Amino acid sequence: MTKRETIFPPNRHALYEKHGYSAAIRSGDLLFISGQVGSREDGTAEPDFKTQVELAFDNLQSVLKAAGAGLEDIVDVTTFHTDPENQFGTIMEVKNRIFPTAPYPNWTAVGTTWLSGFDFEIKVIARIPQAA
Repeated sequence: MTKRETIFPPNRHALYEKHGYSAAIRSGDLLFISGQVGSREDGTAEPDFKTQVELAFDNLQSVLKAAGAGLEDIVDVTTFHTDPENQFGTIMEVKNRIFPTAPYPNWTAVGTTWLSGFDFEIKVIARIPQAA
């Protein structure tokens, strides 16, 4: 049986402690990253939506890096949006900057009414490179 390993970025933000969850779990060569939000280091939500999306991706990249992976190792993405119709353009602008060329990861977007004070959340599954 494969042992689970918890992964945290170097500067763990307050949300992990406050809500009692791990940033990611490594199981074999797979990395399951918990939903990352656009939080400041103290765990509070960034009020500007575009900056909140950018911070969510920054937080995601910090977790990937802590596991020895990068954006190119992402296999599956799920994003959650509190107002998808009005937020889509901003999200796509940031997404296209983060993933500028194919092959793109799988992507599922879900509309929701509540994200604990946030308006965007991203969770992914990645495959950790063999050298990591």
